[in-house]
Amino acid sequence: MKNIVKLILIVVVLLFVFSNNNYSYSLHNINNNSAIDSVNILEQYSLFSEYYKNKDFKSALPYGWKVLSLDPEKFSKWIYYKMEDILWQLHDSSTVTPEIKKEVEDTIMYVYDLALKYNNSSSNFFLQRRAFVAETWLNLSNDKVINYYEEAIKADPQISTYWINRLGQYYKNNATDTNDYKSKAIDIYTQLSEKEPDNPIWNSQLESMVENIDELVDLAKKTWDLDKDNLGKAWKFVTIAQRASKYDQAIVGLEYLVLKAPKTINYWTQLAIAYQKVNDINKAEDAYKTLIKLEPTKKENHLNLGIIYKDKGMFSSARNEYRRAYNIDKSWGLPIFYEGLLYEMSARQQKFDFESKLVYLLAVQTYRQALSVEPTLDQARDRINALSSSLPTDEDYFFRGYKKGSTINISGNSFSWIGRSVTAQ
Repeated sequence: MKNIVKLILIVVVLLFVFSNNNYSYSLHNINNNSAIDSVNILEQYSLFSEYYKNKDFKSALPYGWKVLSLDPEKFSKWIYYKMEDILWQLHDSSTVTPEIKKEVEDTIMYVYDLALKYNNSSSNFFLQRRAFVAETWLNLSNDKVINYYEEAIKADPQISTYWINRLGQYYKNNATDTNDYKSKAIDIYTQLSEKEPDNPIWNSQLESMVENIDELVDLAKKTWDLDKDNLGKAWKFVTIAQRASKYDQAIVGLEYLVLKAPKTINYWTQLAIAYQKVNDINKAEDAYKTLIKLEPTKKENHLNLGIIYKDKGMFSSARNEYRRAYNIDKSWGLPIFYEGLLYEMSARQQKFDFESKLVYLLAVQTYRQALSVEPTLDQARDRINALSSSLPTDEDYFFRGYKKGSTINISGNSFSWIGRSVTAQ
């Protein structure tokens, strides 16, 4: 009986190779466990490749099947890419019959199975294509299509967002009241919006699934509440709340996250920003102090803490933080600009007299220093121009006995924190 089966397979394969008018793509004509000693596999592969190179896909295909039936591993580095390309070309061709297209659909998943088994180095490519075919060609069940996409996404951490978007669209298009696909689609587009915050498509997709952004916030909160220990769901809730400018709600999630993961920099950073958004300056101060403990050499932390002190009217403390930020990176002019802003703000708080004019001059000289460090700081240039009419005049200097180039100490109770001098101009 085995000899009869083997003989039949030999006849079928030979017909595959030499027939010019009858192209069969059925897997029933292939048996990978059969070895046909009389056929030279190298010759078969050469013929296959030659036909493929000449884009004679119909003629190439039988030889490809023959090679795979003899040894599915020998040419695995090349043959599966070519076989898949042939099947796609035939499937999308306007000249092939519906019968051939149907046979292509019946066999392509088998090619993917072989490719994944014998060409592991290219598995990411074939996993992604298999999912696409399952969805668009074969219209397989929801569970199968979803499993294929999830397997492809899980296998490749660097996968293109194109494939993640396809799964999101599949969930979205097949969502009903009886499944959780809508929630899963929202999860996917939330992740994509975090991954590509400047891509408006992902936020647009999110908003298209709800009546308004508030509904999206509520849905994310409910999802987190059902799995309260899930940090990922807490973070998704936070990002959606932030996008909706619901910073009070975002704070709830962020405070939970820093409690559970107290050394995660991004959680503390976002919490500090959220506190600032709701004008809770004291808590923002504490958050930035924590960030400085976690990242003492990150210049932005010192700058931001300085801004908090500025907003609290603690100008001397603010200046200390700005200088720490500058000392970390002496090519960064922004902390110097903010120091100049402290002097300008201090002067504005007092009556307009010679002493305040000297402080305005100190602000201008500090802005100039910021520009010398970082010439692209247009805001420093703008402040210099804005203060041009607030500086001491020649008459101011003359009546007080100062000459150009004189060093003048800044004094007065209101400016005692400054402890600086200026040069008469």
